[in-house]
Amino acid sequence: MLEQTLSRFFIVFALMVAPLAVGSAVARPIDGFADLAERLTPAVVNISTSQKVEQRRSRGPGQPPFDRFFEEFFNQRRGGGQAPSQKVSSLGSGFVVDPKGIIITNNHVIEEADEITVTFSDGAKLDAELIGRDPKTDLAVLKVSSKKRLPFVSLGDSDKARVGDWVIAIGNPFGLGGSLSAGVISAINRDINAGPYDSFIQTDAAINRGNSGGPLFNMRGEVIGVNSAIISPSGGSVGIGFSIPSNLAKTVTAQLQNFGETRRGWLGVRIQQVTDELAEGLSLGKARGALVSEISPDGPAEKGGVKVGDVIVRFDGKPVPTMRDLPRIVAETTIDKPVQVEVIRRGKSRMLKIVTGRLEEASSKPENEKQTQEKVRSDDDESYIGLTLQSLSRENRQRFGLGDDVIGAVIVDVERDSAAFEAGIRPGDVVSEIDQRPVGSAKAVVDALKAAKKNGRNSALAFIRSGETVRFIALPLAD
Repeated sequence: MLEQTLSRFFIVFALMVAPLAVGSAVARPIDGFADLAERLTPAVVNISTSQKVEQRRSRGPGQPPFDRFFEEFFNQRRGGGQAPSQKVSSLGSGFVVDPKGIIITNNHVIEEADEITVTFSDGAKLDAELIGRDPKTDLAVLKVSSKKRLPFVSLGDSDKARVGDWVIAIGNPFGLGGSLSAGVISAINRDINAGPYDSFIQTDAAINRGNSGGPLFNMRGEVIGVNSAIISPSGGSVGIGFSIPSNLAKTVTAQLQNFGETRRGWLGVRIQQVTDELAEGLSLGKARGALVSEISPDGPAEKGGVKVGDVIVRFDGKPVPTMRDLPRIVAETTIDKPVQVEVIRRGKSRMLKIVTGRLEEASSKPENEKQTQEKVRSDDDESYIGLTLQSLSRENRQRFGLGDDVIGAVIVDVERDSAAFEAGIRPGDVVSEIDQRPVGSAKAVVDALKAAKKNGRNSALAFIRSGETVRFIALPLAD
């Protein structure tokens, strides 16, 4: 009896322990990371920079908790007295990708630097030359000259990275010198509002100040990311770090080496996110793609037959799941390349052939804010769902600053407690289309809205002009 009891105990114990044993066996590489570290560390470098500045504000307690680009000027060396200028130093990381001395790092590590010094794991120091940098992706390329062949690492295919894959980060945290941390990929294609081409790899491998510009390796020793940013309430690692995917880095750094600048593809459209409400009005079935709200005259999109209201769902064979994916895909496309573009127009798929142009990097000018307009009523007013509209006339065109080429009906009043107000409609906005059909008067707008409601719709797809901006809005039909 005792033997049976003991036998049951050990069986139960084995069943309880077995999953833990299996889990621990696959939790981390059996041999650890020592072999990888020994092979890869020589190609990872410490980068120190110095610059002269007139004045520098101290980093106070009010600094934002999201230290997006590290601002790694923590190792300041100041001159004596109250000199009007001082020399400021910063530390970061980088890695060699060519034995002839090509190094990749972050733009924010070397930005505005007067001098750049690279230190290798054996202590050797070399002065570095800036080949090119790209603030929009936070990447930079340096060049050092050496009499010997330098150790280097290769850029891998970041598209093959999967959530849960083991990764290691090697860099120069807090200026301590070469250090390794390990973790897994926590997420891919993260948008952290760092720039127009965000598609970060998120990892829980410890990344701290000084790791900026360092490599994120997979278990084959390939670089799949360039460590760039963290989210941290304290300034130290809390296990939420972000790396620029290697496939993006390949394209950008190759252009920086060849031209000293980036040369991005251009489509010539203004786009907006497709929400569930807009998807209903566009007959998409589900929210996807990038909705075209404006087209640049004589641009690639116009020449290729793209229309306002089209939803771009595939570009050059690549799917466009959301609006933010399209700018990155287009930017990575070769200039003057003919590509196939799939759009959804009035619920039907169309294939268009477009030749990409070149994006001209220009500073954006702030749009003039629309001034609050006085409520001016007319006998011809049409009111519905909290909106008061007027057909366009010489008087209200002048009042709202609308050109003769603008068509539709102008909104002269919006009830503050209405769903339309919550949707962002304001006086001075012009309704040009309802459900992708032109409307030339206030009555036409109201008639179209009433028809949509009568057909059981919860919203109508309205094409709105606000100053110089045009966009689609799913206009709620609630009274």
